[in-house]
Amino acid sequence: MATRLGEKIRELRKGKKLTLEALAGQAGLSKSYLWELENRESQRPSAEKLTSLADALGVSASFLIEDDIQTPEEHHRDEAFYRNYKKLDSAAKERLRKILDALKDD
Repeated sequence: MATRLGEKIRELRKGKKLTLEALAGQAGLSKSYLWELENRESQRPSAEKLTSLADALGVSASFLIEDDIQTPEEHHRDEAFYRNYKKLDSAAKERLRKILDALKDD
């Protein structure tokens, strides 16, 4: 029996049209471990694994563990975006800032 965590992972993965194998590769986890997370009740991922999984799914780790929230809210996606932004090198950050400036309504 799947947990709410497993259901969220499956819904997000399918929403991104990712296979278990593709998500496992992006998150640095094994396909079998992800299957266990999606389908078994006993799995409790470490904070590191949960964060890697959240990054790959484009949400915050807090969204994955909050049982009372069914779909990601804007702040869950913003947290994931900022975590990914912090991992970029300086040149990529500057390119992204220029893109954001171009998107601003004047």
